[in-house]
Amino acid sequence: MTTDITIIGAGLGGLTLARVLHVHGIPATVYEAEPSPDARSQGGMLDIHDYNGQPALEAADLMDEFRSIILEGRQALRFLAPDGTVLFDKADDGTGGRPEVQRGELRQILLDSLPAGTVRWGHKVSGTRTLGDGRHEVTFADGSTVATSVLVGADGAWSRVRPLLSTAVPEYTGKSVVETYLFDADTRHPAAAKAVGGGSMIVHTPGRELFAHREKGDTLHAYVGLSEPREWFDAIDFADAAVATARVAKEFDDWAPELTALITDGDTAPVLRALYALPTGHRWDRVPGVTLIGDAAHLSAPNGEGANLAMLDGAELGKALAAQPDAIEAALTAYEEAMFRRSAEAAEGAEAHGTDADNDPIQAVLTALAEKEQSH
Repeated sequence: MTTDITIIGAGLGGLTLARVLHVHGIPATVYEAEPSPDARSQGGMLDIHDYNGQPALEAADLMDEFRSIILEGRQALRFLAPDGTVLFDKADDGTGGRPEVQRGELRQILLDSLPAGTVRWGHKVSGTRTLGDGRHEVTFADGSTVATSVLVGADGAWSRVRPLLSTAVPEYTGKSVVETYLFDADTRHPAAAKAVGGGSMIVHTPGRELFAHREKGDTLHAYVGLSEPREWFDAIDFADAAVATARVAKEFDDWAPELTALITDGDTAPVLRALYALPTGHRWDRVPGVTLIGDAAHLSAPNGEGANLAMLDGAELGKALAAQPDAIEAALTAYEEAMFRRSAEAAEGAEAHGTDADNDPIQAVLTALAEKEQSH
């Protein structure tokens, strides 16, 4: 292939695309706003599914490397009631199809698999424009530009590439999460560690929920979910960790202390993350020379599928381009049609289970688990 390929964003989707192209002997350049691969924490754990994330890693020829970073035992799952009663407890028996890994380690595997210089760090995109004949120009914050024949937006929720294709913008879902971390949990936070168990723990009530999982190195990572308008959170001073912690914890006053400890005993300042989503079934008309993958294309409220879908998007786009190197538009069209169907089905399934979870979260998860077992 003589066509130049430019990828905006060095997240899991963009890197998977670059890697699959490399496997097929096709060069690409990835531009990333962050100044270095270690510029910020890469988040917590990810369960990589055997029906989307793992096939993407197979296409990238990285399954051995992936297996080497799996955290054993982390597929354990428990549901608790707000008073601490265990409602559901499933051990990790080694047969599950969603092994857990640290996001940062998975990203590093992808980075290490690419030729030196593939990722250009410190390139924050300020704008994009169409040049004609299927070519596009990307302008960076430092004033530099690059023109390309194939432009891929892998740049997440607030994609700078998406406006070339769609006028859609993410909207607030009505829910935000507050992140906390507890370190050396078994010795310093034993009650919370026991409640979480060896894998993931969920406590759900209407408008209030708590999700936590055991990460590498005896660390508990918790997400406190609250269904409130943005103005409610804006009234809380998250710059003052103690004030913010107290205000969030107040919403869980009647919960068991081993659960509220995940909020009040955090070893880091609480971090607010508002949840946004693009319209379900978001799609666009074909524009020559440009496409989107991952959250840039189909951002949804967290449902366990986002990172997996982004990686599969990257892998499928890479395979499509490799299969039709002399018919770029045909490759992009084939990729987009399959991606539109895939992302819509994932979003619709998540919405259905979300409705069930509002009424009976335990049954909703059991139903989802049963469906997965029957389909594999």
